Amino acid sequence: MRHFGQIAPEVRKRLFHKEPCTFTADSPARLLAAALGATLYSPATRPRLADDILKQGAAGVVSMVLCLEDSIDDADVPLGEENLVRQLTDLAERSGADVPLLFVRIRTPEQIADLVRRLGPAVRLLSGFVLPKFTEERGVPFLEALSAAEAACDRRLFAMPVLESPDLLYRESRVQTLEGIFRAVDKYRDRVLALRLGVTDFCSSYGLRRGPDMTAYDVQIVASVIADVVNMLARADGTGFTVTGPVWEYFRVQERMFKPQLRQSPFLEGQAVALRQKLIEHSMDGLLREISLDRANGLLGKTCIHPSHVLPVHALSVVSHEEYSDAADILRPERCGGGVLRSAYTNKMNEVKPHRAWAERTLLRAEVFGVANEDIGFVELLAAGLSE
Repeated sequence: MRHFGQIAPEVRKRLFHKEPCTFTADSPARLLAAALGATLYSPATRPRLADDILKQGAAGVVSMVLCLEDSIDDADVPLGEENLVRQLTDLAERSGADVPLLFVRIRTPEQIADLVRRLGPAVRLLSGFVLPKFTEERGVPFLEALSAAEAACDRRLFAMPVLESPDLLYRESRVQTLEGIFRAVDKYRDRVLALRLGVTDFCSSYGLRRGPDMTAYDVQIVASVIADVVNMLARADGTGFTVTGPVWEYFRVQERMFKPQLRQSPFLEGQAVALRQKLIEHSMDGLLREISLDRANGLLGKTCIHPSHVLPVHALSVVSHEEYSDAADILRPERCGGGVLRSAYTNKMNEVKPHRAWAERTLLRAEVFGVANEDIGFVELLAAGLSE
């Protein structure tokens, strides 16, 4: 699989200075963590789940979570498990089926061994499990169960803990909770692919819900948690983990207009009406702001609940030609001693030692999402994906 693989090769050649790499579920964990992109959630109870997975994979989704937790009613869990096993077994029997990275969001540690056993050979389609309301006390049994199931099925299985517990939100218990989470995930570091933020649960603890024109960073109590999670769990010193962006809840607010600069882009001349209508219908103003703030705050990838969110997340994850040029300059072998240099775009200072970690992360993102050509921006990438 690869990002923008749904776009015709000749179009990708026009869009990219360096095209996104290909990868598989067996690729190195560091690469997969960066490549998760827009992780699309789907209730495990969907009657045509196997077909949905193939459809979304063909449309550019590279990671999906099949949910047995909050997205379904408590009474529907047995039905969801049965449907999940049946649908994945069906999918595994389809010759040549190319599926995204698949994860199952569970409720209890016992579900891991049970589902792995019931899936049998179809477990080869799974990349791992999403672990809800993760703290040290709750999380260790999940990680132990994952380790045992991995040994039983002889397949690498990753964990993606969700950080959404009230203990993480409350100021008086936050630092202790984060320290415990770090101890748990550090012990199982090789099995933890990424940490996911459960911002909806954070808001729920205070009876809050952000509107479609507000990002998670506009809700100060949520922003403070994100800052502390990044501070303690996403450091660039080798101890940190990939942390993904929070879910965007809205997918159709027709009265919202798209960003004026996109409506006025020269690229839209000749196709403005059709493209603009698609953008307005999907109401991406707030989503785009939040994606940009995710990256500015050290998050990579995003939880998504609607297919219309996937392409914007991926388009804004592509490395610009300017970013790539700066990162490559900073990481040249002859620069290892440090120093300051003017960027090739002559508009900023690149200080080799302080900017090195940023440059390394940028080149990793460039590997999985590609590098845009000099004259290609978000609008062009979005338009190419919408036209497919």
